Amino acid sequence: MRKTILSLFITSLAFAAHADEGMWMLTDLQKQNEVAMTELGLLIPVNQIYNPDGIALKDAVVHFGGGCTGEVISAEGLVLTNHHCGYGSIQQHSTVEHDYLTDGFWAMNREEELPCKGLTITYIDEILDVTDYVNEQLKIDPDPNGTNYLSPKYLKEVAERFSSEQGIALTPGRKLELKAFYGGNRYYLFVKTTYSDIRMVRIPITGCGRDIQVTSLCSAYMPTRTEIRWNTPRITFP
Repeated sequence: MRKTILSLFITSLAFAAHADEGMWMLTDLQKQNEVAMTELGLLIPVNQIYNPDGIALKDAVVHFGGGCTGEVISAEGLVLTNHHCGYGSIQQHSTVEHDYLTDGFWAMNREEELPCKGLTITYIDEILDVTDYVNEQLKIDPDPNGTNYLSPKYLKEVAERFSSEQGIALTPGRKLELKAFYGGNRYYLFVKTTYSDIRMVRIPITGCGRDIQVTSLCSAYMPTRTEIRWNTPRITFP
């Protein structure tokens, strides 16, 4: 009996030791995780990570293409991402005469930048906790199959309803995405802006990154809004 109790106690300690793991929503950092993050070594205020009323680190992270992330590194929209994330666009522009996959590429002015057809970059403008609103709609809307609470089609309708009531302005590039979290116990509305005028600025040579683990040098640069860069030093590799 004592061994069983001891075993349960140790198990409980193990769960407690890992209680800080998991997904932390940006909107909840300040009230739920700031103390824990500070104890783990965070050196900046949480509102510098996510701030719905101002600029924060969240605004420097973008959704690149179909499934990658990127980082904004200039005021005019220059974006840094991993090489493989832009591989399709690099291949799109490569020819026998200009093998950018092997030899790399660097646009030293805006005229030299290469438009990447079909590539997009998406910013998350705002994240809204709309749990109470969605729960109210679930109560009043017909749901014969009991699936509305997780249905992307239904949640899209609710998002459009919410934006209309709240006066959220939408454009062809600004869209909403309402997602269920924690099995439908919480609902977050993502207000996003997507740019489709993406241009290739710099691509590293083949082999860079396999032996040199320096992301900032071995990455593809793509701007959402182009930037003059003739004062940027050219980087060469042996």
